[in-house]
Amino acid sequence: MGVFAMWLAFSLRLDTLHWPEGRQWIAYALAPALAFPVLVNQGLYRAIFRYTGITALITTGRAVAIYGAMLLAILLNVQWEGVPRSVGILQPLIFLLLVGASRALGWLWLKGRPGKASSSLLIYGAGSAGAQTAAGLGGVHQYQLQGFVDDDPAKAGRSINGTRVYAPKELPTIVDRFGITDVLLALPSASRQRRREIIQSLRDLPVRIRTLPGLTDLASGKVTVTDFQDLDIEDLLGREPVAANPELLSRNLKDKVILVTGAGGSIGSELCRQIIHEGPSHLLLVDHSEHALYLIHQELQTLRDQGQLRCELLPLLASVVDSVRMADICRLHRPYAIYHAAAYKHVPMVEINAGAGVLNNIFGTLNMVQMALESGTLHFVLVSTDKAVRPTNVMGASKRVAELVLQAIAASRQPPFKEEHLSNGQWQCPTCFSMVRFGNVLGSSGSVIPLFRRQIAAGGPVTVTHPDVTRYFMTIPEAAQLVLQAGAMAESGDLFLLDMGEPIRILELARRMVALSGLTVRDAQHPDADIAVEFTGLRPGEKLYEELLIGDNPLPTAHPRILRAREEHRTWPDLRALLQPLYQAAQSGDEATLKQLLNQIVPGYRSETIISP
Repeated sequence: MGVFAMWLAFSLRLDTLHWPEGRQWIAYALAPALAFPVLVNQGLYRAIFRYTGITALITTGRAVAIYGAMLLAILLNVQWEGVPRSVGILQPLIFLLLVGASRALGWLWLKGRPGKASSSLLIYGAGSAGAQTAAGLGGVHQYQLQGFVDDDPAKAGRSINGTRVYAPKELPTIVDRFGITDVLLALPSASRQRRREIIQSLRDLPVRIRTLPGLTDLASGKVTVTDFQDLDIEDLLGREPVAANPELLSRNLKDKVILVTGAGGSIGSELCRQIIHEGPSHLLLVDHSEHALYLIHQELQTLRDQGQLRCELLPLLASVVDSVRMADICRLHRPYAIYHAAAYKHVPMVEINAGAGVLNNIFGTLNMVQMALESGTLHFVLVSTDKAVRPTNVMGASKRVAELVLQAIAASRQPPFKEEHLSNGQWQCPTCFSMVRFGNVLGSSGSVIPLFRRQIAAGGPVTVTHPDVTRYFMTIPEAAQLVLQAGAMAESGDLFLLDMGEPIRILELARRMVALSGLTVRDAQHPDADIAVEFTGLRPGEKLYEELLIGDNPLPTAHPRILRAREEHRTWPDLRALLQPLYQAAQSGDEATLKQLLNQIVPGYRSETIISP
């Protein structure tokens, strides 16, 4: 290419087709002799044509400039006969054009080699994030970009690098004309409300809605096609997630020894992620699953190291039912606060294994309460559930009994576990016991969201227990924040719950997820649609709807979306008298006696199985 550029330079300079003679041959030989080592040194032969961009063009210009300066210096210095010095300027310019053109042609050839793209894409958002994403799609053939969509009227009808920008009202026409399969939301800084409005406007279109990661990943240049994600779980919630109060979050955590039971579970692991950022001196991770404990410990070590946080992490294999092991842990480390998230929570599973559920959920909690008192723990927070309200299943009833244990001990005027001599005739509980009650958690191990996603990916059917079943939902971060903030606001015996807005119909949630996947729900009106919905009937112990309050007198707190409930409970001596036979029934597997005792302890508990119509 250098020789050809030299021939063109001579031909243009002499205004005739040139044939070298004499010392002109030296100039022809000099071009490749100089160009090759310079281009190698600048890395032009290491570049990958498929991903050529502005950086590669700048590198090419720099390399040719160095080569041109060397060539011109030699020609000016030696002044060979028959070699015009102006060739030292013309030849590098021609050479630059040839090198640049060859690389551009190579990029275009490689870009066009694969066959038809598997997905036809629109990018919603013609801002910097959308433009950067479109540029990243240039060398990828999984998606064929058909255009941008933007709410700004000034952008409609214009183009970004040759790709047209459309107004939102044109979406149905564009989707039909180009066979759009995917819409990518490139709106990393948009509010949650605005995102929901856009998603709602796209629900009736046969497209799959995807989203980009946050602004941090965009700024770091990490966005690629593989970063496209399904919609955030928050986009399915139907309300704004509850914001955290930073002061409440850190109040009982900074420079303290914190113990989390069930640390490998959905709620426990998120508690740990948020706690470590508040600067505890030690974080004790307790779980009976080795694999779950290993995963959360590794994740927290990475978070600690990346954030340069000073916190000692201790993964402790233990079951809360093992009183000896838990006593050793609490006596040795003396935690300032315990967040008790360990529980069996899957309703049908606990219904089948009632004894194990009672031992873990009730007597595991009782063990932790005793350890907290003996080790001088100042704050104890129980993670509870809306299924504890007028329960119809063993899981809900067991969690309500756990609540009753905390309420009774917090109100007791006698030591609950040791008959100590009292100088003044009264005993004041040294530990602040509190409970946090919330609804279903989106994305947890027992949530319907992962199940629906798997069923949709497999082509259906999507299974719903009953067409009228409704649930309150919250996100995992919301749940963890609620637990931490409640612990900071608590007075002993308090029960907290989240103002979760209106409950969501599970059938509507399933339909929404199918629509956002770009598919349609098969029913009597649409027999040829993509995904069928099947009703399987309510499972043993399952209710059509859940409640958060037993009474109707919630009180406000320092957080506008967190409420405090004061509910009736048994005295500790009365409750303790019923717990001993309950423990024996659970140990022996006497399910009939176990449910009978739960009926005595928990007002409103009904153990009969609900049969769907």
